[in-house]
Amino acid sequence: MADVSFGRSVMTLFSKPNDPWSHRTRLVLAEKSINIEIVDVEEGNLPEDLLDLNPYNSVPTLVDRDLVLYDSRVIIEYLDERFPHPPLMPVDPVTRAQFRLALFRIERDWYPLAEEIARDADRKPAARAVRSLEESLLSGVDIFAAKTYFLSDEFSLVDCTIAPILWRLPMFGIKLPAQAKPIQAYMDAVFSRPSFHASLTEAEQELR
Repeated sequence: MADVSFGRSVMTLFSKPNDPWSHRTRLVLAEKSINIEIVDVEEGNLPEDLLDLNPYNSVPTLVDRDLVLYDSRVIIEYLDERFPHPPLMPVDPVTRAQFRLALFRIERDWYPLAEEIARDADRKPAARAVRSLEESLLSGVDIFAAKTYFLSDEFSLVDCTIAPILWRLPMFGIKLPAQAKPIQAYMDAVFSRPSFHASLTEAEQELR
């Protein structure tokens, strides 16, 4: 393991300006008003600090004194436990497990498609990924309609994970049809939160 004598007194996040995994982490940080230094990482130009701290050279990477975390889910759950107010996961173990399963499915089903679309925007595989993502989103209309937020009337880590994907729909070429009004209402509720605005980089602001 690398020596993590990082020399920073403030918590630091290495983040890509237009990366959904980084975006959801920044949204959690904004929701909890955490004082943090954000280091923007451009593709192909990784800071030496990041190369030393993270064996996978990936983002997001969080440094909190001598602790280095480099898995996005681990990071957001750590932040929720380290800074418990406002809580972003339910206390009840059954509901908490349901939320974790939702996180797993979003990470497994939607995020890889989003990455494929962004990577291969001008190729046929991306068109298939766009259709798959749109169909998957529309299959969840009833869930979006049931509560103010996803599975809950309280904003959660699940919403922090869904929001970066929905914010990028114009970039993906996805226009929601009329039957997706519950998803549009959900987007309006999430995107109007001050924390969401605070989470956006300049590159992400330009997506809409």
